[in-house]
Amino acid sequence: MTETLSGDSALWRAMYRAMLRIRRFEEAIGDCVESGEIIGPAHLYIGEEAVATGVCLALRRDDFIFGAHRSHGHYLAKGGDMAALAAEIFGKATGCSEGRGGSMHIIARDVGLLGTSALVGGGFGPGVGTALASRLQGRDRVTAIFFGDGATEEGIFFEALNFAALHHLPVIFVCENNGYSSHLRIQERQPIDTLYEHAAVYRIPSIRVDGNDVRAVHQTGLEAVDRARKDQGPTFIEAMTYRWRGHVGPKLDLDVGLRTREELDSWIARCPIENLANFMDEVGAWNPGERQAIDREVAQEVATAIGFARQSPRPDPSELLWHVYQD
Repeated sequence: MTETLSGDSALWRAMYRAMLRIRRFEEAIGDCVESGEIIGPAHLYIGEEAVATGVCLALRRDDFIFGAHRSHGHYLAKGGDMAALAAEIFGKATGCSEGRGGSMHIIARDVGLLGTSALVGGGFGPGVGTALASRLQGRDRVTAIFFGDGATEEGIFFEALNFAALHHLPVIFVCENNGYSSHLRIQERQPIDTLYEHAAVYRIPSIRVDGNDVRAVHQTGLEAVDRARKDQGPTFIEAMTYRWRGHVGPKLDLDVGLRTREELDSWIARCPIENLANFMDEVGAWNPGERQAIDREVAQEVATAIGFARQSPRPDPSELLWHVYQD
């Protein structure tokens, strides 16, 4: 995707639009969950938009990515169709997974998103597998695996690091460390909070980056992609970020003793979208009225996507067992 961008200002505008699309879409989905219009869980990515945006803008369209249960943002950042995502979350037949996957099981093969999974650490196996396939096929595709800090406590995490390092695979491990695994702080789960050090044991280059600084994430992503394409093996990126909403659903989780209002406010003050917009103000990167125009365009796109989802049909009950058994 980077080859379509020319100049820093164009890149920053692309980053701003990508993050805003994720934010406004997620806010709309949260409203629909709260009203009961969407049935089922929806894990929102609000506050973490810079990670998916920064890494995916460093990838090509034909590169692969895998996500987890909180991956609406990865789908959109990689170029997935917003209307198809909305329809999927609504459980409609026009969804990207034909209404069978919902919020946590989404796919966009045309842009390299080969699936997201509700299983913690579910992307490690298939992600390392696609990197191995690229190696065996002699192709220069790169795979990025996005996962939360809780996934580093799964056995397959260490198996994936070991296998990728041993075979020098073109894979990027992107840990989105938001400090919580469901309702447990990282300090309650692990003796150290420097997760990138796990990969260093396998001699994998490991970097911790400010996950709310999209430019820093993007630069780190570019370097990791460059290493992978040059056959220099995997990279581990630990992006320090924070989810504004609860573990699941649109609420803030302030009522369950999970975190304080002060903690949440301190991270909201570091909003990745506002951080980039303010930087662009400082360096004069906006054309007159440009930010307002982008805001309007994104708002219209979200409204159109939600409208499409509402009007789409539900899957036919006769198709219930399709894709379950081999014909």
